[in-house]
Amino acid sequence: MFIPPGFVQQSINTTLGSIVYYTSEGQLWSSGEGNNDSDRETLVFLHGFGGGSSAYEWSKVYPAFAADYRIVAPDLIGWGRSNHPARFFRIEDYILSIGEFMGKISDRPTTVIASGLTAAFTIRTAIAHPELFKSLILTTAAGLSDFGENYTRNFFTQVVSTPILDRLLYSTGVATDFGVRNFLEQNQFARPERIYPEIVQAYLESARQPHAEYAALSFVRGDLCFDLSRYITQLTVPTAIIWGQKSEFTGPEVGRRLAEMNPQAVRIFQQLDDVGLTPQLELPAVTIGLIRKFLPLLESSD
Repeated sequence: MFIPPGFVQQSINTTLGSIVYYTSEGQLWSSGEGNNDSDRETLVFLHGFGGGSSAYEWSKVYPAFAADYRIVAPDLIGWGRSNHPARFFRIEDYILSIGEFMGKISDRPTTVIASGLTAAFTIRTAIAHPELFKSLILTTAAGLSDFGENYTRNFFTQVVSTPILDRLLYSTGVATDFGVRNFLEQNQFARPERIYPEIVQAYLESARQPHAEYAALSFVRGDLCFDLSRYITQLTVPTAIIWGQKSEFTGPEVGRRLAEMNPQAVRIFQQLDDVGLTPQLELPAVTIGLIRKFLPLLESSD
């Protein structure tokens, strides 16, 4: 179990199944002044997608906010310990799932901190349901088909789109110690030496959950990709974007172009040098500092 001290596992039922989430609870984060979690503003942390992704992705960041906020960090449907329906997923599944989860987790607008393709889904959810969101802090918010580009136009993606062969490749090339480490080195981290054994083990545990291949293959073969530039101008929720300079597939120039399309909503764009797709794992202390900086700025700008 990769749950930080002072956090417990709970769950919520949604249309697509049960979503497991991790939340702060108990005396470790109590102020000792009679306050409880219901009095605190909620921060929701949503992980991105990749072989073995889960809420672990934010576990080095969200405890830093637990003394001041009620923390909620879910494993999205098809990932981690949440339900894994034995079917491939569509874009609409995750927009629906995020919206349902947000509506059930809090009775007031909530700040969401999200990563990668999930951050792009969160933007679309916030467009459809702005009343659920107070502000957004997003890392590498890319739809992976932005401005007409499509990362799935490669040989590997075509191979994993082949029935039977796709599951074989997942079990032998993704859901293994070597496969997880290789994915992290090639796709998420700018510097491989920042990948330590616990990260690999957490991703491997998630990747080996029954039916975990469905969500992962839906992502890898491009079923979940879309052009975020077609939607971002509709966003009204105050937003900050952090973008790793060495993000695989989509560099910071993509993020900057997206931000410039809607300066009324996207108030902050911050590039991080020598960082890949997941600064929350690669440089968690820096990510914590930026989130702390952006939270009051977005609130005052609103």
